[in-house]
Amino acid sequence: MSGRSSEPFGWKLLLRALKYKNYRLFFGGQSISLIGMWMQSIAMSWLVYRLTNSPILLGVIGFVNQIPSFILSPIAGVYADRWNRRSMLIGTQSLLMLQSLTLAWLVISGAVAVWHLVALALFSGIINAFDAPTRQSFVVDMIEHKNDVGNAIALNSAIFNGSRLIGPSLAGLIITATGEGICFLINGISYIAIICALMAMHIHPREHTVQNTRVFQELKD
Repeated sequence: MSGRSSEPFGWKLLLRALKYKNYRLFFGGQSISLIGMWMQSIAMSWLVYRLTNSPILLGVIGFVNQIPSFILSPIAGVYADRWNRRSMLIGTQSLLMLQSLTLAWLVISGAVAVWHLVALALFSGIINAFDAPTRQSFVVDMIEHKNDVGNAIALNSAIFNGSRLIGPSLAGLIITATGEGICFLINGISYIAIICALMAMHIHPREHTVQNTRVFQELKD
């Protein structure tokens, strides 16, 4: 009897961050969008290698995509504390959607060239440098009670790892059947889910503790 009665409580405790409407919206939107992101990641790598047959260029694409985060993430974190995080995320997700749809158009039309891939990888890297720290700190805005923030972070990790399992598997099937362009198109469309989720949220205004301090001064502090 005791085992049965404790089981529902255990699940409620495990998923307690989902009791907040804003986080439920975020959870659903992210679950869809991250699958598309992993599909694009696999499709991009396959496309680069198919076009160039060069492991070096494959590494170059990865480098230009990741280096902006290394350089810009500290600055982006400061802006995430200063600006409206929900608005920032709507902006970054919209730009990433534009990047994916541009990739889809270039590949499906047959106009894609290697320099397009380098430029678009750099573009998405810059956007992600601002998106990632903003998304991480946005958890605090969605969760009303601090005791549940840790659970929300754990659920975010579960979404990320689950999508990393599903996305590449779907990408492999779609690339085999239709080519890389459809993966980019699906990813572009998948951003609609998280953008709509963000727009549907009602976030209480938060106090901005830093108003006039310069960005680099705040980084130094």
